[in-house]
Amino acid sequence: MDILISPRPLRGDLTVIPSKSQAHRLLICAAFSDKPTLLQCAETNRDMEATAECLTALGANIIRTDSGFTVFPVETVPEKARMNCGESGSTLRFLLPVAGALGVDALFTMEGRLPQRPLSPLWEEMERMGCTLTRPTPDTIRCTGKLRPGAYRIDGGVSSQYITGLLLALSLLGSGCQLEVTGKIESRPYIDMTKAAISLFGGDPDHPGDKRFHSPGEIRVEGDWSNGAFFLAANALGSCLTLHGLDPDSPQGDRAVQEKLSLLGSGAPRISAADIPDLVPILSVAAAAQHGAIFTDIRRLRMKESDRVASVIAMLTSLGGRAEADENSLTVYPASFTGGIVDSCNDHRIAMSAAIAATVCTGPVTILGAECVRKSYPSFWGEYRRLGGHYEQHVR
Repeated sequence: MDILISPRPLRGDLTVIPSKSQAHRLLICAAFSDKPTLLQCAETNRDMEATAECLTALGANIIRTDSGFTVFPVETVPEKARMNCGESGSTLRFLLPVAGALGVDALFTMEGRLPQRPLSPLWEEMERMGCTLTRPTPDTIRCTGKLRPGAYRIDGGVSSQYITGLLLALSLLGSGCQLEVTGKIESRPYIDMTKAAISLFGGDPDHPGDKRFHSPGEIRVEGDWSNGAFFLAANALGSCLTLHGLDPDSPQGDRAVQEKLSLLGSGAPRISAADIPDLVPILSVAAAAQHGAIFTDIRRLRMKESDRVASVIAMLTSLGGRAEADENSLTVYPASFTGGIVDSCNDHRIAMSAAIAATVCTGPVTILGAECVRKSYPSFWGEYRRLGGHYEQHVR
């Protein structure tokens, strides 16, 4: 599906959708709790649903309701499970160690770029501690054996998702577990989110396995700063939107978007992407439309749903901007967006960033593969139109 946008600013009120990052963590904790949990989560997406379906394969009973999910926890762990992660890196990296902790013979299937995204050093640490991991086909991973209690060690410089997966897994293994994270820790706020979720269910993230999860009964998934960032950036570029549902005290690292947008509005700053890799596409749009910026610590952006260094540069160039990158920095130059044709590269954040860029373009913008927003924000195009965005939809 392609979208042809006629540029105009956005106006109106918007309730931000629930946080995908928090929902993953709460679903997993609820699935291994002592009683049912109601997760208030009015809108879902493909990644959340992938996690819910994988937990169902592990023995949970998860019912989608109008208000969210009702999670009936695992009572009997299956001997075997087939788990479709779709394109969700969080689902795979969180549940691979969980399946190992349960001792399930699990076959994980993957779609899109997920089979090419890294799993080292999580892979090696799981094998060191009792599991056997294989690749039966390029788009599947099989996990057999069972993780044993003990001292785990992982480099924190590749992905915080590995640390989250191990924290969740060790919480299921019983006492006698500890996790040492070495090196520079990337995306530390996401680890804090995991610890907050474990604590909410009565666990002790610093002493995993000492306490069983206890359901708090009902939880509301908070608003998503990652997706709210697109509309906050639209405001920075001249739209007039009032956003509801964002918690200023949230542990979500992407609430830093407000600070970063303020910096971009007053100059051409250097901004580290180490803790906010998902914000770089939309911050790049805001930078180009204002004073420019240099984004550092960008290596991990090359391992996302697209190579986000290449896809961001291509997006900005297609719209009349200019950017260039070296090994670990991305320089965005100030520009006047003229419009053009943007290939989303099947990356939801590129598609939504281009849509916000279109609000300040002088000519029309075509976004190829615009349906990719379903990964994280299925209602995005409907909201965009409701807020005054004008586009035509073309099905290929």
